[in-house]
Amino acid sequence: MEFNEKQIEILLVAEQLFAEEGFDGTSVREIAKIANINVAMISYYFGSKEKLLEALVLYRISGLQLHLESLSTENISPIEKIEKLIEYYIQRINSNRCMYQIVHFELSTTKRELNLEEFTQVKRNNLKLLENIIHEGQEKGIFQSNINIALIPPVIIGTTTHFHMNKSYFAELLQLDSDEKYENYISNDLTQHIQKTIKALLIHEN
Repeated sequence: MEFNEKQIEILLVAEQLFAEEGFDGTSVREIAKIANINVAMISYYFGSKEKLLEALVLYRISGLQLHLESLSTENISPIEKIEKLIEYYIQRINSNRCMYQIVHFELSTTKRELNLEEFTQVKRNNLKLLENIIHEGQEKGIFQSNINIALIPPVIIGTTTHFHMNKSYFAELLQLDSDEKYENYISNDLTQHIQKTIKALLIHEN
């Protein structure tokens, strides 16, 4: 799905409000007011608040597929591809933490039925690209054969999201007493920890 400049502006406003006030706590009128548009424009572009949320999820995740497609063809080793993939995953979660917070809540609630089939299809495509990288490593004898590839993204996403959702706890525990220290820890220590964890799953025998 392609979005024009105005649609993206609306999506970004909605994302911030959904993260701060919750989906139910945010009105279409409030989104329209902050985006400096009329309510009818949101209906014209998206149809409903639920469809707006679906579009937001798709907008945020679709860019990952293009990156994975490019990464899979790079002339580097499978291990380097995995390391770069993890680094990029974490960067995306870190920069789009509002969206991941929204999705985490919405997928766990039964209040409404969201049509996330397109979102699911993008995830399937992304998993296929990850499988290609791992199969390359298996063919070269670098990675072990009995790898549950489907569980690799949840390890990356789950660890990073948990860290963000417990920011105050980890900031105190790890003495990250400024936003700069917190962000640097994610980019370096947390990223390296997850890279080592995934490589251990791929390379080490049981």
